[in-house]
Amino acid sequence: MINSKKKSILSPCISICKSDPVTGLCFGCARSEEEKKIWKNPTTLDDWKMSNLKVLRKRMSDTQLKTFERSYQEKIEFGKLVYSKKLEKKP
Repeated sequence: MINSKKKSILSPCISICKSDPVTGLCFGCARSEEEKKIWKNPTTLDDWKMSNLKVLRKRMSDTQLKTFERSYQEKIEFGKLVYSKKLEKKP
């Protein structure tokens, strides 16, 4: 397999960076600390990332998955998270 250094698959981080004290998994992306390190490693292949995204989605509760999908899609579409409660408020 070819080593992919480009960031074609965005990190699943959705900026809810707090870990569950029982499982150790992030409330936002459901990753373990080890998985976060693997995602940051520039030699990590896109195949592993795609496989890990499937694992992460299966770990999430229905409500967690709904929030993740909305935020991750926004990140893919805009290159960053843009959703904010402040944006919902009218002047």
